[in-house]
Amino acid sequence: MILEDIKTAGGEHCETSTLDVLLRHAGVELSEPMLFGLGGGLGFIYWDGKNLPFPFVGGRSKPMEISRKLTERIGLALRVKETTSARTAWRNVAEQIDAGVPVGLQLDSYHLEYFTSKVHFGGHFAALYGYDDEKAFLVDTAQQGGEVSTSLESLERARGEKGPMTAKNLSFTITADTPPTVLSDAVRAAVRANATEFLNPPIANLGHRGIGKAAVQVRKWLDRSSDPARDLPQAAVLMERAGTGGALFRRIYRDFLEECTAIVDDAGLHTAYEKYREIAPLWTEVARSFTRAGETGDARHLADASAILSGLAQLEQEAMTALATVQASRS
Repeated sequence: MILEDIKTAGGEHCETSTLDVLLRHAGVELSEPMLFGLGGGLGFIYWDGKNLPFPFVGGRSKPMEISRKLTERIGLALRVKETTSARTAWRNVAEQIDAGVPVGLQLDSYHLEYFTSKVHFGGHFAALYGYDDEKAFLVDTAQQGGEVSTSLESLERARGEKGPMTAKNLSFTITADTPPTVLSDAVRAAVRANATEFLNPPIANLGHRGIGKAAVQVRKWLDRSSDPARDLPQAAVLMERAGTGGALFRRIYRDFLEECTAIVDDAGLHTAYEKYREIAPLWTEVARSFTRAGETGDARHLADASAILSGLAQLEQEAMTALATVQASRS
């Protein structure tokens, strides 16, 4: 069973690529930046620990948070299923496909046969739009090929893997049971909520405080790594090309804000958009500095990255403070 009329090109980010497939089927068409922004996707985390071979730098919210917030914000029905049974997990998705409904899946990308880079990442997403006796047909990001397939056995392993960021065979569908929320109201609510979370992190590793912490910690990365030539360039790749849309999701969020300024005329939105136009290329420069440090072993490149990150902590705090002033819905 393979669903027809599915857009299989894929986007830049896995969860929003998946959302695009499911929302189009529900009759809702929004750009990928709009999906990301309405879902409150922008964030920051600097995470290090004894169980980690190298610190993790992330720029978005937790897996499924974008989907949950987006659907709630624009008035769509999100139905999520989880199970520890592989048989039940397959029945959950096969029944939907047989009924003509595409399904979102949370997966560990390590097991997907079309992935050439074999690294465990349990927070990956793809949209299932068909299957036969041997294969599952998926929409993944454009970088992974968009229209892809993997064996049913590998899909089962990807869905059932245990570890960081994984879920219990999680699948989800989206339907438009009621008229969607007015987009301008959804924009206002989304940017205010994202700003509140970013500006008030519960721990110092998150939000603008996390960027400030990273500015201090990256100076130590050559000593922190057992293989700087591997780990530092890899950190840069994760920031620029691992489904982030570039600049640790800041380009996607900049484009979201640009769209917002055409929908809502608010000084806070205009200010934040201009700030993120400045912010996005600076994150790319941080990534370049990480690569140079790893390739050369020269700590001066990490000092450069640290200085840029210190400035980014302030710039992003200013941008989010501006978004926090956006007026709520006037309806």
